[in-house]
Amino acid sequence: MSPRPVLLLRTLSVAVLAAALSVPAVQAKTLRTADQGDAVSMDPHSLNETTQLGFTGNVYEPLVTRDAQLKLAPSLATAWKQVSPTVWRFGLRRGVVFHDGSPFTADDVVFSFQRAADPGSDMRGVVGPVREVRKVDDFAVEIVTTTPQPILPDSLTSFYMMSRAWCEANGAAKPVDKRKGVENAASVRANGTGPYRLRSREPGVRTVLVRNPQYWGKVEGNVTEVVWTPIGNDATRVAALKSGEIQLMQPVPVQDVDRLRQDPNVRVMQGPELRTIFLGMDSRRDELLHSNVKGKNPFKDRRVRQAFYQAIDVEAIRTRIMRGAATPTNLMIAPGVNGFDAGLNKRAPYDPEASRRLLADAGYPNGFEVRMNCPNDRYVNDGEICQAVAGMLARVGVKVNLEAETKNTYFPKILSRNTSFYLLGWTPTTYDAHNTLYNIMATPQGGQGVFNLGSWSNPRFDELTTQIGTETDVTKRNAMISEAMRIHAEDFGHVPLHQQALAWATRKTVSIVQRADNIILYRYATVE
Repeated sequence: MSPRPVLLLRTLSVAVLAAALSVPAVQAKTLRTADQGDAVSMDPHSLNETTQLGFTGNVYEPLVTRDAQLKLAPSLATAWKQVSPTVWRFGLRRGVVFHDGSPFTADDVVFSFQRAADPGSDMRGVVGPVREVRKVDDFAVEIVTTTPQPILPDSLTSFYMMSRAWCEANGAAKPVDKRKGVENAASVRANGTGPYRLRSREPGVRTVLVRNPQYWGKVEGNVTEVVWTPIGNDATRVAALKSGEIQLMQPVPVQDVDRLRQDPNVRVMQGPELRTIFLGMDSRRDELLHSNVKGKNPFKDRRVRQAFYQAIDVEAIRTRIMRGAATPTNLMIAPGVNGFDAGLNKRAPYDPEASRRLLADAGYPNGFEVRMNCPNDRYVNDGEICQAVAGMLARVGVKVNLEAETKNTYFPKILSRNTSFYLLGWTPTTYDAHNTLYNIMATPQGGQGVFNLGSWSNPRFDELTTQIGTETDVTKRNAMISEAMRIHAEDFGHVPLHQQALAWATRKTVSIVQRADNIILYRYATVE
């Protein structure tokens, strides 16, 4: 099948757009941008995923945000302090209105925390440590945690506030569970407080944002309209940028970076990213799904997990697939994340012979068969990485039945734990190791372990994760993080692969801030 042709991206006339936004016509600027995949939903509580949170972060806002340099900064809260070990008080910004004109108050904060704690929410890991949110008055709340949470403000930077009145009036008081493929009004409509408003939404085709004329804050750039188009085919996306049909794209396929650098009309932006790409394995079920092994789960055996680890040549992936734009890792967090221990970041060697011996010792001298789930529109060269992993495992006798698919179907499947072996990536939004320990590696229970989809579990690891979340002594806390990371690495709880490098590209007429969390905020974009 030939690649899907790029849809022609229409824009409003400058005069009409300017009139709608009440700004001079000469200032109206449209930014046409493309991503390899679509945001799954407009509901900011439905999926804790970078593309989703990044795009909706232009429409919705958190209490505490991060600025262009990723430092904590006020947003819908103007001040915060820890008034006791388990209580944080937040003073709220006055004069803020939602896009429908209704005022933002403490009632919306209390409601948003309650909504995010619902079983249909994918943000339960964020609010899991919160026992109660109390309204002090219309512009102050107290967040009561189950245990001391010294980095609570850091954990809230991608948790967005929603209007209680709007959600209740539109049948969206509870978030829908993407695992079940259900939608409500908040899936396709939006009512935030952010610098851009949702004008139209055509899932998988085009989404249009326009500047919010009632926005309380400063918009550093001049973009008044954003036309966002998912273009899954790499070659089509690159061609659209080179022709000027789009002005911003991400990611740049690694094989096209050098060619785009030679185009005088294009600017390539590269930088380090805090995301770690890894493989997960089902360590919970007594019998694997979609496997030829009956009555047993090979992944419950540490030797099998280690065999998978040592069968994968991460250096070949780095050089051949990622063209050098990746840093192999033994840890589930990147350098730059608080708690990273360089002394633990040495991988067990690539050794297919050792893998075969481990499999034989575990009772699988001829290997076994397993299904692997993989997205093909989320990470840089994710489909090619999964194909390479499948080929490498085949050399040690493991037959991998690869299911590579768009994240619109991939996420509902893996989040319902209908998977035995999968590829995933994670950027800790707090830039602290506890975020990854708590969400990705701890035993699933309550709000923790929401993305520990293989349910790897270790009691001492869980004990340390709880203590790390409350410890205020930096030296003691970092020592516990290192112990937890060592336990996980020695047990091969997951197979970390690499940290990928960010690669965006723009027309030379566009400038924008590139953050290491891969969040694209249009308030920082300028079109000449």
